[in-house]
Amino acid sequence: MALLEIRNLTKIFPLGESAFGGAAKGEVRAVDDVSFQVKAGETLGLVGESGSGKSTLGRLILRLIEPTSGSVVYEGRDLLKASHAEMRSLRREMQIIFQDPFGSLDPRMRVEDVISEPMAIHEQMSVTLRKARTEELLRAVGLDQSAMRRFPHEFSGGQRQRIGIARALALRPKFIVADEPVSALDVSVGAQIVNLLAQLQREFGLTYVFISHSMPVVRYLATRIAVMYHGKIVEIGETPQITEQPRHTYTKSLLAATPEVVA
Repeated sequence: MALLEIRNLTKIFPLGESAFGGAAKGEVRAVDDVSFQVKAGETLGLVGESGSGKSTLGRLILRLIEPTSGSVVYEGRDLLKASHAEMRSLRREMQIIFQDPFGSLDPRMRVEDVISEPMAIHEQMSVTLRKARTEELLRAVGLDQSAMRRFPHEFSGGQRQRIGIARALALRPKFIVADEPVSALDVSVGAQIVNLLAQLQREFGLTYVFISHSMPVVRYLATRIAVMYHGKIVEIGETPQITEQPRHTYTKSLLAATPEVVA
């Protein structure tokens, strides 16, 4: 049974209203009738160029944006039919890692508070236990205890992304949407974060939807790849199949635009 099943998911954004407050001039189908499954423990790489709709799709899955139509079924439950209270409970199991490792962290909060805030909101946990859990998470992402009393601006981009990952893990989720988590980082730092995500997946039994415009990154991390173009999934399959025997013209163009890395 799939951990997550997306069925005919669609998101339509109306274009701006006409002069004098008239009806919208048109619409944009950011996500257009998308369906796929994600199995427990796997990484589905969602790849496409900017504007393809992949980040919108990631937010629709977590119901950070309300869809126009379709369904998102998580462990047999349709999230789009869930009440506010039910979604609040489900937030513990479904988290997101954002693209911008600085903009996603509150600059006024110390790292300890950034990571422990979800525990304070969702779990009846003492201050002592929250601190111990925060220290554990920092070690898991490669940072030490000294980071707890510092502010986000005191860290490098890669370190800030590690803090964001620790926050995403705070409630022991099963499923994480990683929305271009390395695109704002230097190549070498991004590679460290990708390796960290792979390590954490093994340690915590995580399931990822990993969003990226980089085919090499997706090819390294993903179990399966879904190629997105103009709001649609145009090709999906096992990673070797997509990267070695692509069928769709757009997938071929993405691979052709990928430079070969010489070891």
